[in-house]
Amino acid sequence: MNLICAAFLFLIALIFALAGFTRAGVWSIERRNPPDGALAEINGARIHYVHIPAPAGADLPPVVFIHGASANLKDQMLPLKPLLEGRAEMLFFDRPGLGSSERGDNETLAKQADTIAALMDRIGIEKAVVVAHSFGGAITTAFARQHPEKTRGLVFLAPATHPWPGGATAWYYKLTAAPVIGWLFSETLAYPAGMLRIGDATACVFSPNKVPQGYIDDASIPLVLRPSAFRANARDVAQLYDYVRAAAPAYREIKAPTVVISGDRDKVVYATIHSVGLERDIPGAELVWVRNLGHKPDWIAPDLVVGAIAKMAGAPIDLQAMAKTVEGRIADDAQGAGRCPELRVPDAELAPG
Repeated sequence: MNLICAAFLFLIALIFALAGFTRAGVWSIERRNPPDGALAEINGARIHYVHIPAPAGADLPPVVFIHGASANLKDQMLPLKPLLEGRAEMLFFDRPGLGSSERGDNETLAKQADTIAALMDRIGIEKAVVVAHSFGGAITTAFARQHPEKTRGLVFLAPATHPWPGGATAWYYKLTAAPVIGWLFSETLAYPAGMLRIGDATACVFSPNKVPQGYIDDASIPLVLRPSAFRANARDVAQLYDYVRAAAPAYREIKAPTVVISGDRDKVVYATIHSVGLERDIPGAELVWVRNLGHKPDWIAPDLVVGAIAKMAGAPIDLQAMAKTVEGRIADDAQGAGRCPELRVPDAELAPG
């Protein structure tokens, strides 16, 4: 009995120690990554955003950026803002619950799409080209369907938009999204485990392409390891499969001009399901397939992304030719070889549920 009591007391002490370590880590992360934009109260939540007004003589339409899972507004702003500054009005924002934005009543992708529309109204952007990366692609499909009057064009970068065999996601998303145990996991283990894995995980997100020097710190990626952000991110990902399974049949209703940029070496999402599916389902969509490109077109091929935006403005851009130029630039990239397994589409009959 004494051994049982001792083990129980040790477990309690360990939980408190991990919780204290997490709190100290959160303080350090927030101290190093303060909000650097403005805050707006939208639908009951404070949303953090960076708005760059239209310059005189802008040759491109306004652009709204929607980042993916585990990220924040810097993930798109750092590589793309320098190429678009002086050419377009830009809106970058932290999705609800991530970065420096509060979650509020934004638990569904549809509500997040409405919050984006409301933020555009607050700032005065009537219509924009929406550039979305990864999980942000699913939210963008909701935005385009719910707010077609605000959608001038769509640029999807390595999107997650269609149901995939089995609907499986990483185990920690489902665990964290669960009540009680998910809260306990995020408050104790997520931060130390995440900090140990963040370098390798980031390398596999970029693989086979090189991770830009200083990317993790510059893009404030550790912000997602804060317990509240970790739970919000997990709830987003946990609902993705059900959303895309219900929404994908209605993508044919999307009328906005659409470009999809994807790599054949993506190790995060099944490009042959999501990107090919968008080309098939959205009338007139153009798929730009880039050889030896991983999951980060925004960082590895930002010139191609800007070309897609310019094409939305009517410029005679040959995106397929631009893709060939990118391919030449990254042809020898082999970062993560042997460490980051290739992503293969699972057999529908064998895929985990």
